[in-house]
Amino acid sequence: MTEDNPVKENHEPEETEPTVPAEKPEANHEEKSEENHEEKSEVNHEEKSEVNYEEKLLTEEEEKKAGDGESERAMMEKQPETEYPEGGWGWVVMLASMWCNGSVFGIQNAFGILFVSLLKEFGSENDEDLRFRTAWVGSLSMGMIFFCSPIVSVFTDVFGCRITAVGGAAVGLIGLFASSFVNSLGTLYFTYGVVFACGCSFAYQPSLVILGHYFKKRLGLVNGVVTAGSSIFTISLPPLLSSLLTRVGLHNTLRVLSILMLILMLAGFTYKPRLPQKAESKKASLKRICNIQIWRSLSYRIWAFGIPAALYGYFVPYVHLMTHVQERFGADANKEVLLMCLGITSGVGRLIFGRVADYVPGVYKVFLQVASFLVIGLMSMLIPLCNVFGGLIAVCLLMGLFDGCFICIMAPIAFELVGSDNVSQAIGFLLGMMSVPMTVGPPIAGFLRDRLGSYDVAFYLAGIPPLIGGAVLCLIPWVEWRKRRKEGGNKIEEKNNDKLESVI
Repeated sequence: MTEDNPVKENHEPEETEPTVPAEKPEANHEEKSEENHEEKSEVNHEEKSEVNYEEKLLTEEEEKKAGDGESERAMMEKQPETEYPEGGWGWVVMLASMWCNGSVFGIQNAFGILFVSLLKEFGSENDEDLRFRTAWVGSLSMGMIFFCSPIVSVFTDVFGCRITAVGGAAVGLIGLFASSFVNSLGTLYFTYGVVFACGCSFAYQPSLVILGHYFKKRLGLVNGVVTAGSSIFTISLPPLLSSLLTRVGLHNTLRVLSILMLILMLAGFTYKPRLPQKAESKKASLKRICNIQIWRSLSYRIWAFGIPAALYGYFVPYVHLMTHVQERFGADANKEVLLMCLGITSGVGRLIFGRVADYVPGVYKVFLQVASFLVIGLMSMLIPLCNVFGGLIAVCLLMGLFDGCFICIMAPIAFELVGSDNVSQAIGFLLGMMSVPMTVGPPIAGFLRDRLGSYDVAFYLAGIPPLIGGAVLCLIPWVEWRKRRKEGGNKIEEKNNDKLESVI
């Protein structure tokens, strides 16, 4: 019994001894491998974290660089919507703009009265080219107003409405006042035809731009009232100028007209801008100075060609009608009434056809301009056929009515052709191109009168360009219809391709 116990005791440790040391190295090996694996994973994790951190820095820098343009766009998009007062100080601005429109184009439209006085002052009937040379004074003046329009639009965008308008009115005042001391036509070309006209151009365009700062819902009404200012001055200036020329002479009359420009300069100080200046990228600011995108539109190119083509005879009646009436009906004829008729019906036409254009869809507004050019051309041809003064009054009433139609729908048509973002320079370029026919037409008519001894051929030829220009404008609705049809076909093809891709 006693011998069995020690055997069992010796046997138990034999079983336990080999197991214990065998388990220990396995455990140590597993612990070491786990430690090595953890160390490697920690190293890899640290390396990955460093790489990820560097990648984040790079991506942040790239996002900052790439996001410059987007941030500028976001600044422009996130700007708060401006509230238009629709009145208040805006009514003062409207009256100032109305004075600008009236004083600038009232003087231009009444040049026929000054033309008769210039013929007496600077020449004699023996001068064969007298009417040709004298007509350049008014033609240069009207032409320069439109010629400077693209430049004025850039100045208005860069310097603002107030500075541009006040500076322009000051230049116009200097030019008109200097013209009152001139004793030759050559000098008058510069003082009246260039300096005075450039000043008027710089004063005129900001007077239309500033209205959009104060009115939105009533902008159409306000534009109608402002543009009617030229009609009011066209009605009132002819009898005033005739009275002044008779009593104080040509030079003092020009000095009295300088008072209108002085008031215009003071009125320019009312053009307080309200809209905040938007943040722009370099590309956008360059586009603001020279926008080539508008010329990619075929419809705009046709419009920009058709309008100037129609205007070669447009300004001829305003310059030569007074002299024609004096030759046909005598010096005692009440020729100022004709300019008053033009002014009255022109103002009525702007209000009527401006409202009618609101109901004419899209580019079909062009047909209103086509109709106006058709009537203006026919009325110009009828002027030599009128042997009764009452017939001339009827012709001038119709001509003025459709003249107002042509002018008042220029901006709405430009909106339809190029969109609101491009309309400013679209109108500016068009006015600049209009300067050539407005300048050339009256001197050609004066040249024909000097050579042929009568204005009959001049007025017949003056009626042809409006008919040609109107025919060219008829192409615009057809071009727009083809454009919409092509875009509609492309959209249908895109939808069909999308359906095929979804099926596949």
